[in-house]
Amino acid sequence: MAGGHGHLPGALLASGMHHHSDGHALHQPVLVLNASYEPINVCAARRAIVLVLKGVAMTEEENGHFLHAARFAVRVPSVIRLLEYRRIPHQSRALSRKNILLRDRNTCQYCSTTLASGELTLDHVIPRSRGGLSTWENLVACCHPCNRRKGNQLPHEANMKPTREPRSFNLHTSRHIMRLMGHSDDKWRKYLFY
Repeated sequence: MAGGHGHLPGALLASGMHHHSDGHALHQPVLVLNASYEPINVCAARRAIVLVLKGVAMTEEENGHFLHAARFAVRVPSVIRLLEYRRIPHQSRALSRKNILLRDRNTCQYCSTTLASGELTLDHVIPRSRGGLSTWENLVACCHPCNRRKGNQLPHEANMKPTREPRSFNLHTSRHIMRLMGHSDDKWRKYLFY
C-alpha cells in the first residue's frame, strides 16, 4: 500500500481531466484507515482517488476540492477507509535520511534544536571508524555544530548522549507522524485516537 503512485485510470485521463481549485489538490496527504477504522498510512490524494475509483476504499471525509473529468466530478478525499481489512505487518520503513529526520522530528538529538531538514545531517552515535553501523539504532538527526563537536568520539568520550534512544521506525512512530500531519486537517483528528 505504501509507496508507488497509482495512475489515474486511462478513461479519466483521456477524458481531459483537470483539477479544480489549486493544483496541489492531488498531492494533499490523505489519511488511510483500515476497514476497522484504525489509521494505517498516509498517501497522496491522487492515490486515494484511484483506490476509491477501483472500489478498494471508500471516502470517509472530503477536503473540499473537486477533480473534474468530462462527464463527472470526483470529490478529493481527506480520509479514506479500506473496504477489506488488511493485516498490517509489523511496520518497518526504509532506512533513509528522510525517515531518520521524520523519526527525530527534525531535531538535533544532542542539543535539541529543531531545524529545516537541509540544515541537519545524520550522526553515527558510534562512529563508523569505531565499528558503528548505519542502522536505525545508530543514526540520529544532528546539527552541523554538534556533528563537528562530537567528531569521531563515542558518546561518553564527547559527553554527548542522544536525548532519546534511537529506535527503528515502528507503528507507534508512524501514528505519531500521522498525528503531526493531522494537525493541519481537523477531519483527521477523530481517527487518530489510537
